[in-house]
Amino acid sequence: MGAAVVLVIAALAVTVAIGVLRGASAPVEQVVIDERGSDAATPASQYVHVSGAVTAPGLYVLAAGARVVDAVAAAGGFAADADQSAVNLARPVADGEHLHVPALGETPDAGGPAAQAGDGRVNLNTADVAALDTLPRIGEAMAQRIIDWREQNGRFTSVEDLLAVPGIGDKMLEALRDLVVV
Repeated sequence: MGAAVVLVIAALAVTVAIGVLRGASAPVEQVVIDERGSDAATPASQYVHVSGAVTAPGLYVLAAGARVVDAVAAAGGFAADADQSAVNLARPVADGEHLHVPALGETPDAGGPAAQAGDGRVNLNTADVAALDTLPRIGEAMAQRIIDWREQNGRFTSVEDLLAVPGIGDKMLEALRDLVVV
């Protein structure tokens, strides 16, 4: 059992090291706004706000197709108190995403107030299984499929993205359209 834990920790350390090296060699820049209010981003780039237990939290411009490991590397890597196991380093990031790296002992608030918009609609990008399960025709299994799709493909960019989730068709989308937000 102890050897398995050591192996998992070693694999995680190698993954982070590769990400840091990859991020160090990739052209990444922190956002700088000029006097006119425009920024240095190119059309093939995306903005990602990295916060929490990283060395240099901030807003970063990453290449299209970047992953969480690239965003963490751009922010200087994990801080000493980061809960690295709470972050899926392989997940693609989306333009406009806020990536929060929790500290050890910090409880993620995926199903709390952030899961609901101010008007009571469920946010597809932050809701957990329990929050999604409150929607009509969405049970625990369908809620998990929605979360799995989000983890594999990045943030929902529109409510219509629900059609890409296995088991959700046009009728279910219409029933959910006014109850969810991205």
